[in-house]
Amino acid sequence: MNKLRLDLDDRVATLTLDDPQRRNALTPPMVDELVASFDELEARDDVGAVVLTGAPPAFCAGADLSHLEDTARAGLRRIYEGFLRITRSTLPTLAAVGGAAVGAGVNLAMACDLRICGRTARFDSRFLELGLHPGGGHTWMLRQIGGTQLAAAMVLFAQVLDAEAAERHGLVWRAVDDAELLATGRELAARAASVPRELMREAKSTLSDMAAISNHPLAVERELGVQAWSLTQPSFAERLRALREKLRKP
Repeated sequence: MNKLRLDLDDRVATLTLDDPQRRNALTPPMVDELVASFDELEARDDVGAVVLTGAPPAFCAGADLSHLEDTARAGLRRIYEGFLRITRSTLPTLAAVGGAAVGAGVNLAMACDLRICGRTARFDSRFLELGLHPGGGHTWMLRQIGGTQLAAAMVLFAQVLDAEAAERHGLVWRAVDDAELLATGRELAARAASVPRELMREAKSTLSDMAAISNHPLAVERELGVQAWSLTQPSFAERLRALREKLRKP
């Protein structure tokens, strides 16, 4: 039974975790659907960005580890692939978090390039409270996004972030009213979807590489080749022409 719903509008694909009775908890079959969906979307020419969300009342209540079909390590890796596939995507990804994101659900949101949330959103690490060590790169992603204090507060001290706190600490880009969550997410995604696919792929790769670059001169060199390449692309010439025509108008 499908637990993932796909909607496509104006080059923006909305993927909805659709198992509300289980609060959209990740299972191995759902992860398999998620991976297959990203494979499909990246192969399509009519998709330029992805919004990931969950059917109310939650974004994702974490991973259901009660029915792992393999050994512990293999079963966990199968769950991890849900977040890892998103981090590998060449498409820009946005998490629209409504309701609770718990444990692996926080990972799922953090795997996206950008996150927004509704006012009822809650971000809850909860691993240690369950007697479980964090997994799937949870601690690394939290440190990268919010620093050591945020990671310690959520993981070690069981602090749950509401929408306001998540925005204040940089875990989300913006908190909006629940009724505006999807529309806002799609509007943001549409801006990214309007960028030529190859250019977006290069820009995402550059942002990823910057995590390992330690100074400005190295950053300049990393960007130089791809910016020079972008100058030669037809899309640049077209957009420059359109801008010049717009500036000529009274």
